[in-house]
Amino acid sequence: MSDLVPVIRSDAHLAHAGLTELASGVEIPCFESPERILAIEAALEADGGFAFQPPAEHGRAPILAVHDAAMVDVFEHAWTDALAAGADTSRAYFPDVFLIGAYQEGMALNAMPAGARHRLGAYLFDTATPIVGGTWDAALAAVDVAITTAERVVAGAPLAYGLCRPPGHHAARGMLGGYCYFNNAAIVAEWLLREGGKRKVAILDIDYHHGNGTQQIFWERGDVLYLSLHADPARAYPYFSGYATERGAGDGEALNRNWPLPARTGLDAYAVALAEALRMIVAFAPDAPLVLSAGFDTFERDPIGDLALRTEDYREIGRMIAGLGMPVIALQEGGYAVDALGANAVRLLTGLRGA
Repeated sequence: MSDLVPVIRSDAHLAHAGLTELASGVEIPCFESPERILAIEAALEADGGFAFQPPAEHGRAPILAVHDAAMVDVFEHAWTDALAAGADTSRAYFPDVFLIGAYQEGMALNAMPAGARHRLGAYLFDTATPIVGGTWDAALAAVDVAITTAERVVAGAPLAYGLCRPPGHHAARGMLGGYCYFNNAAIVAEWLLREGGKRKVAILDIDYHHGNGTQQIFWERGDVLYLSLHADPARAYPYFSGYATERGAGDGEALNRNWPLPARTGLDAYAVALAEALRMIVAFAPDAPLVLSAGFDTFERDPIGDLALRTEDYREIGRMIAGLGMPVIALQEGGYAVDALGANAVRLLTGLRGA
């Protein structure tokens, strides 16, 4: 078997471009851009230790095993419906109205608007998740990238890296948000259980932001352990989840753990939290490869983060995770300091190889 680490990637994400988001009521260029993945690919190619491979197509079944079918349908048709209604094709689409819980509290609302563009507001929780003509295909391809990455590891690779774009960990069972449309990590975990013959899966999320979607999907599940190190939601997106008191429920009681981190957390304090998470993985004793939601927005110069990890720190984080002795399915999540993304990814993957 080749010593080169498989890297699964697709060009489909390039059409998910020209994006804007609303931040504090101001329209700005979206931090989540094609340049992120292009920068990582360039660094991996220059390193020479990686083998780029295309994804295989897996259809919608793995998506529908995790996500609500009505949400998937609305997402698929929102853009074309908006165009048919005369939307400006040069701009990303956002809904005008969001169906929050207080809207329907105490009322029996049994009807939805006819247009997918209007129904989108019932499945989207923020103004940072734009839809353009290439978004649907990019999201489908990101799922194919993720599952193909898992297939490489199940087949015997000790490590494979999925360059997923869009990212996924904010997408919940019936909700889009946080630059995320389908939850790539959750889909892989469910695929490992349904198709891979595994009984227990651990997901470790090292993105700067809490993976609210992954937490929600597995909140009551006894077969998936979800562990997340992230910025304290008291000050950081997504604000409404990721607190240390959130521990899961039902069969998932105590199988959900969050480590909210203070601003300017560096490697020393980060490693303490990570070591605790790794001990929990050992105690859980998963029989599946580790699913790693790998975000680099913990970097000290990330434009939307405030932690203080340095480029060399990612090698040590990778080494710590490699110390589990588990095969790793690493899936790309966030990270927006484009000039440093490639170096950060190379360091993490080098550490995951035990080097």
